[in-house]
Amino acid sequence: FGSSRCRFDTNHQQGVSAPAMADAKNEVVQVFGRKKKATAVAICRTGQGVLRVNGNHIDTVQPELLRAKVFEPVLLLGADRFSKVDIRIRVRGGGFTSQIYAIRQAVAKSLIAYYQKFIDEASKKEIRDILVAYDKSIVISDPRRCEAKKFGGRSARARFQKSYR
Repeated sequence: FGSSRCRFDTNHQQGVSAPAMADAKNEVVQVFGRKKKATAVAICRTGQGVLRVNGNHIDTVQPELLRAKVFEPVLLLGADRFSKVDIRIRVRGGGFTSQIYAIRQAVAKSLIAYYQKFIDEASKKEIRDILVAYDKSIVISDPRRCEAKKFGGRSARARFQKSYR
Protein backbone atom coordinates (compact mmCIF):
# COMPACT_ATOMS: atom_id res chain seq x y z
CA PHE A 1 0.00 0.00 0.00
CA GLY A 2 1.92 3.17 0.96
CA SER A 3 5.30 1.94 -0.33
CA SER A 4 6.17 5.33 -1.85
CA ARG A 5 6.08 6.96 1.60
CA CYS A 6 8.97 6.39 3.96
CA ARG A 7 8.27 6.87 7.66
CA PHE A 8 11.89 7.39 8.66
CA ASP A 9 12.93 9.78 5.92
CA THR A 10 16.29 11.35 6.83
CA ASN A 11 16.11 13.96 4.06
CA HIS A 12 13.76 16.17 6.08
CA GLN A 13 16.16 16.77 8.95
CA GLN A 14 17.89 20.13 8.67
CA GLY A 15 21.21 19.05 10.16
CA VAL A 16 20.20 19.72 13.76
CA SER A 17 22.17 17.61 16.18
CA ALA A 18 20.68 16.08 19.34
CA PRO A 19 22.86 18.06 21.81
CA ALA A 20 21.88 21.35 20.18
CA MET A 21 18.20 20.55 20.70
CA ALA A 22 18.66 19.66 24.37
CA ASP A 23 19.39 23.18 25.56
CA ALA A 24 18.20 24.87 28.73
CA LYS A 25 14.71 25.59 27.33
CA ASN A 26 13.95 21.89 26.86
CA GLU A 27 14.56 20.94 30.49
CA VAL A 28 11.01 19.84 31.26
CA VAL A 29 9.58 17.49 33.88
CA GLN A 30 5.92 16.48 34.16
CA VAL A 31 4.52 15.08 37.43
CA PHE A 32 1.13 14.71 39.07
CA GLY A 33 -0.32 15.10 42.54
CA ARG A 34 -3.48 13.38 43.70
CA LYS A 35 -5.94 13.68 46.56
CA LYS A 36 -9.22 11.73 46.46
CA LYS A 37 -10.72 12.47 43.01
CA ALA A 38 -8.60 15.58 42.31
CA THR A 39 -5.60 15.30 39.98
CA ALA A 40 -3.08 18.10 39.46
CA VAL A 41 -0.55 17.79 36.63
CA ALA A 42 2.53 20.00 37.04
CA ILE A 43 4.92 20.86 34.22
CA CYS A 44 8.21 22.15 35.61
CA ARG A 45 10.70 23.81 33.25
CA THR A 46 13.66 26.17 33.41
CA GLY A 47 12.41 29.75 33.78
CA GLN A 48 12.07 32.81 36.01
CA GLY A 49 10.10 31.44 38.99
CA VAL A 50 6.52 31.69 37.72
CA LEU A 51 3.89 29.48 39.40
CA ARG A 52 0.54 29.19 37.59
CA VAL A 53 -2.59 27.14 38.34
CA ASN A 54 -4.99 26.64 35.41
CA GLY A 55 -3.47 29.71 33.70
CA ASN A 56 -3.91 32.00 36.72
CA HIS A 57 -1.21 33.18 39.11
CA ILE A 58 -0.85 31.06 42.25
CA ASP A 59 -1.77 34.06 44.45
CA THR A 60 -5.36 33.88 43.16
CA VAL A 61 -6.04 30.27 44.27
CA GLN A 62 -9.41 29.85 46.01
CA PRO A 63 -10.45 29.34 48.81
CA GLU A 64 -8.31 31.95 50.53
CA LEU A 65 -8.14 30.02 53.82
CA LEU A 66 -6.34 27.12 52.12
CA ARG A 67 -4.03 29.30 49.98
CA ALA A 68 -1.27 28.90 52.58
CA LYS A 69 -1.33 25.13 51.92
CA VAL A 70 -0.35 25.71 48.28
CA PHE A 71 2.60 27.87 49.37
CA GLU A 72 3.93 25.33 51.91
CA PRO A 73 6.57 23.82 49.57
CA VAL A 74 7.77 27.33 48.64
CA LEU A 75 7.92 28.46 52.27
CA LEU A 76 9.68 25.28 53.43
CA LEU A 77 12.33 25.21 50.71
CA GLY A 78 12.78 28.94 50.21
CA ALA A 79 11.97 31.05 47.16
CA ASP A 80 15.55 30.78 45.84
CA ARG A 81 15.00 27.12 44.86
CA PHE A 82 11.90 28.09 42.88
CA SER A 83 13.48 31.16 41.24
CA LYS A 84 15.04 29.18 38.37
CA VAL A 85 11.95 27.14 37.42
CA ASP A 86 8.50 27.82 36.00
CA ILE A 87 5.74 25.50 37.20
CA ARG A 88 2.42 25.31 35.34
CA ILE A 89 -0.32 23.26 37.00
CA ARG A 90 -3.58 21.92 35.55
CA VAL A 91 -6.00 20.64 38.17
CA ARG A 92 -9.26 18.74 37.58
CA GLY A 93 -11.80 16.78 39.61
CA GLY A 94 -12.56 16.63 43.31
CA GLY A 95 -13.61 19.47 45.55
CA PHE A 96 -11.89 22.68 46.63
CA THR A 97 -9.89 21.16 49.47
CA SER A 98 -8.71 18.07 47.61
CA GLN A 99 -7.68 20.24 44.64
CA ILE A 100 -5.55 22.40 46.96
CA TYR A 101 -3.84 19.32 48.40
CA ALA A 102 -3.28 17.91 44.89
CA ILE A 103 -1.71 21.22 43.74
CA ARG A 104 0.54 21.26 46.81
CA GLN A 105 1.74 17.72 46.11
CA ALA A 106 2.28 18.41 42.41
CA VAL A 107 4.42 21.51 43.14
CA ALA A 108 6.61 19.60 45.60
CA LYS A 109 6.99 16.50 43.41
CA SER A 110 7.77 18.56 40.30
CA LEU A 111 10.63 20.39 42.03
CA ILE A 112 12.03 17.10 43.37
CA ALA A 113 11.86 15.52 39.89
CA TYR A 114 13.45 18.59 38.26
CA TYR A 115 16.35 18.60 40.72
CA GLN A 116 16.84 14.86 40.29
CA LYS A 117 16.88 15.02 36.49
CA PHE A 118 18.73 18.26 35.79
CA ILE A 119 20.66 19.34 38.94
CA ASP A 120 21.99 16.54 41.17
CA GLU A 121 20.87 13.67 43.38
CA ALA A 122 22.22 15.18 46.63
CA SER A 123 20.14 18.37 46.41
CA LYS A 124 17.10 16.30 45.41
CA LYS A 125 17.51 14.15 48.52
CA GLU A 126 17.91 17.25 50.69
CA ILE A 127 14.69 18.77 49.29
CA ARG A 128 12.76 15.52 49.74
CA ASP A 129 13.98 15.10 53.34
CA ILE A 130 12.89 18.66 54.25
CA LEU A 131 9.41 18.09 52.79
CA VAL A 132 8.89 14.62 54.30
CA ALA A 133 10.04 15.84 57.73
CA TYR A 134 7.30 18.51 57.62
CA ASP A 135 4.47 16.41 56.15
CA LYS A 136 4.68 13.01 54.45
CA SER A 137 1.61 13.67 52.28
CA ILE A 138 3.41 16.48 50.40
CA VAL A 139 5.50 13.87 48.56
CA ILE A 140 3.63 10.58 49.04
CA SER A 141 0.06 10.21 47.81
CA ASP A 142 -2.75 9.38 50.24
CA PRO A 143 -4.21 5.98 49.18
CA ARG A 144 -7.61 6.50 50.85
CA ARG A 145 -10.54 6.64 48.44
CA CYS A 146 -14.32 6.86 48.78
CA GLU A 147 -15.88 3.46 49.48
CA ALA A 148 -18.60 2.30 47.09
CA LYS A 149 -22.23 2.01 48.18
CA LYS A 150 -23.60 -1.51 48.64
CA PHE A 151 -27.13 -2.89 48.38
CA GLY A 152 -29.28 -3.32 51.50
CA GLY A 153 -28.46 0.11 52.90
CA ARG A 154 -28.27 3.81 52.18
CA SER A 155 -24.43 4.03 52.11
CA ALA A 156 -21.25 1.94 52.07
CA ARG A 157 -21.59 0.62 55.64
CA ALA A 158 -25.00 1.73 57.00
CA ARG A 159 -27.81 -0.83 56.64
CA PHE A 160 -31.56 -0.27 56.51
CA GLN A 161 -33.22 -0.65 59.90
CA LYS A 162 -34.61 -4.11 60.60
CA SER A 163 -38.22 -4.39 61.75
CA TYR A 164 -40.06 -7.49 62.99
CA ARG A 165 -43.60 -6.02 62.78
